[in-house]
Amino acid sequence: MNTHAHLLEQVQWKDLVHLQQKDVWSELLISLPWLIISLVMAYFAWYPIALFCSFMFFLTGLRQVHNAFHFALGISREKTHWAMFVLSILMLGSMHAVQINHLRHHQYCMQDEDVEAKSARMKWWQAFLFGPFFPMMLHKKAFAVGTKTQRKWMSAELLANVILLIVVFFILDVTILKYHVIAMFIGQCMTAFFAVWTVHHDTEDHVYMARTVRNEFKRVVTYNMFYHVEHHLFPAVPTRHLHILAKRLDAYDPSVEIREVF
Repeated sequence: MNTHAHLLEQVQWKDLVHLQQKDVWSELLISLPWLIISLVMAYFAWYPIALFCSFMFFLTGLRQVHNAFHFALGISREKTHWAMFVLSILMLGSMHAVQINHLRHHQYCMQDEDVEAKSARMKWWQAFLFGPFFPMMLHKKAFAVGTKTQRKWMSAELLANVILLIVVFFILDVTILKYHVIAMFIGQCMTAFFAVWTVHHDTEDHVYMARTVRNEFKRVVTYNMFYHVEHHLFPAVPTRHLHILAKRLDAYDPSVEIREVF
């Protein structure tokens, strides 16, 4: 994506980086309602509704960590690291490990060094089946290339995960907590397909090597998470403002083919 550096000068975007205080709080709490509702639905054993809410919690959680990866949550870098730590416990895995691979994805987009995008080169069903191996691959690569400080964060997050699993499955006997952990495990196994394949498949020949959305309803129900072209071009812009950026890009060069996620 670095071949499009001219867009940084010719498309207005710097005004979109700043978040007002109310927007910061909104970003920090955006996944909480879905988490609470999913647990309530699981308590009453309304599992189809609970699973939908868990999916939405995972989606909005990805929005939070995605912004955190680029320090675009509107909070300090130190607080951002702690936000990733908390989300690592709530969503399972190490978000610092995912961050390392995601930043490398931006640096080496769709190249051999881009481990995160491996599933994008597969057929849809292969990407789906690859799901359980995807988190393990990310964590292995992150420990191999991460700095000493990053490895400390990753180790702390994985240790917290182990403690969580022990408490939930061997100490406490709370069904909704077991449900949440299982739901998050399923979510992690689906990221190779939903978070990678959907936004990058069949784009190697495209000028931006990514997909996006333009339908207003689709953008609202997906919390702006599928504006992937815009995110790659302007990673400093928070997800909240990507739909505004999309309109500016369309106005700047309306001749560019838009390949949509769905």
